[in-house]
Amino acid sequence: MRTTMTRTIPVLAALLLLAGGLAACRRGGGTGAKTEAVKTQYHCPMHPTYVSDRPGQCPICKMDLVPMSPAAGTGDERKILYYRSPLDPTIRSQMPQKDAMGMDFVPVYEDEATSPVVAGRAMVALSPERRQLLGVRSEAVTRRHLDRTIRTVGRVAMDERRLHHVHTKYEAYVEKLYVNFIGQMVRKGDHLAALYSPELVATQQEYLLAYHAQQRLAQSGIASVAKGGTDLLEAARQRLLFWDVAPADIVTLERTGKVERTVDLHADLPGYVLQKSAVHGMRVTPADILFDIADLSAVWILADVYESDLATVELGMGAEVTLPYQPGRTWRGKVAFVNPIVDPGTRTVKVRIEVANGDYALKPDMFADVVLRRELGDALFVPESAVLKPGDRQIVFLDLGDGRLAPREIGTGARVEGGYAVTSGLAEGDKVVTSANFLIDSESSLKAVLSSMSEAAPGPAPHAAHAPATPSAAPAPTPRAKAAPAPKAAYVCPMHPEVTSAGPASCRICGMDLVPAAPPVPRATGHEHH
Repeated sequence: MRTTMTRTIPVLAALLLLAGGLAACRRGGGTGAKTEAVKTQYHCPMHPTYVSDRPGQCPICKMDLVPMSPAAGTGDERKILYYRSPLDPTIRSQMPQKDAMGMDFVPVYEDEATSPVVAGRAMVALSPERRQLLGVRSEAVTRRHLDRTIRTVGRVAMDERRLHHVHTKYEAYVEKLYVNFIGQMVRKGDHLAALYSPELVATQQEYLLAYHAQQRLAQSGIASVAKGGTDLLEAARQRLLFWDVAPADIVTLERTGKVERTVDLHADLPGYVLQKSAVHGMRVTPADILFDIADLSAVWILADVYESDLATVELGMGAEVTLPYQPGRTWRGKVAFVNPIVDPGTRTVKVRIEVANGDYALKPDMFADVVLRRELGDALFVPESAVLKPGDRQIVFLDLGDGRLAPREIGTGARVEGGYAVTSGLAEGDKVVTSANFLIDSESSLKAVLSSMSEAAPGPAPHAAHAPATPSAAPAPTPRAKAAPAPKAAYVCPMHPEVTSAGPASCRICGMDLVPAAPPVPRATGHEHH
């Protein structure tokens, strides 16, 4: 009994050790598989096609390689279609492996191949760390009320319909001036000057004679005689009115019966005196301009609009006028006229805006900032920073979540302040990338080129050895040529492949260090399959 127990104990100990070793092997194998699955790769930030399984420098630009973050999301969410060589996209494999230079193959995921097709672009996947490093931000597409805005400059000008030149219709002499300087404000009906005219004095005397004659003839029993006196008085009265004698002055003349030596010249509208040529004692004729009076209670703003924006301008559209040195104050008006002629020097067109100027704050020849607005209604809005314009296309990158950025070609309408109206390609709520677009576009273009190269020249079929045999007779074996000795390792310039060397050196064209040339990769055949 004691002998049996002594033999059994070593056997049990051996079995326990064996079971522990098997469990350790299983655990070790699982850990190794996980380590292999999450093995960190490194790539050049300027040349993403160069990938390495260890830290180092890019042989092309000498920049330090950076870790490649795993694709966003878990591995179960993205299905790998195949693996490709980082240097030759035409070489594919259905399982991870290394190329002839010892570089790991790069996985190609299903969502990258099945994303909406945009010519020359491919989907990009970024980890949260890389998004933060690049400064990627996104914004949702919204539906809002849009208006087309044109910002330009304008000049304050007088309303030409409110400018008045003061003349006399007879020869006279200036006896007295009521307006003595330029810039003086006058109201309608104010006295401007007192004039002495011999012709006007004679006409007043004729009017008094006709007035007294009409008084006497009105008592005549002969109707024709009474009518003749009335017609004579009316003719004299019309002559005074044609010479701009005020009706009130004619009434005074009838009441007093005395001829006035001078007659006052009155202002026909309110405004400022802009020009004054009349001086005391001067002789004036109908050809002389005595005063220029402008009503500045309403002015014009002559805005310069480029010919490319003329399609947006229409009569009646609203306008806002501001002065840089009067912040917070805005004058509003409407477009009343668009000049039909383009200025050949500035390639602009004058657009006239009528603005009320009740407090006379706007002075002629002032410069002002002008904003023209045209209502476009409700439409989808995309920020200007989100739209890329390669050629005649408009492309945005949609943020699909989990770090995936998909290119999308869209159609845009009118350009509004801060962005564009969307006509096609986007829906309300879609999130588009608004910053770091050019970096993302560069990587997307590069991935699209590599993908097109892979599709143009696919790798050999891995199961060619299992192809069914054909009934045709097998060809006669041909004598195999003697294999040439393998060439010695050579070095080549990564930017100029025609520059080679048998040993390490620098490129004679660009000065970059030569890198080892990759040996030719043997093509897989059906006889190599086991």
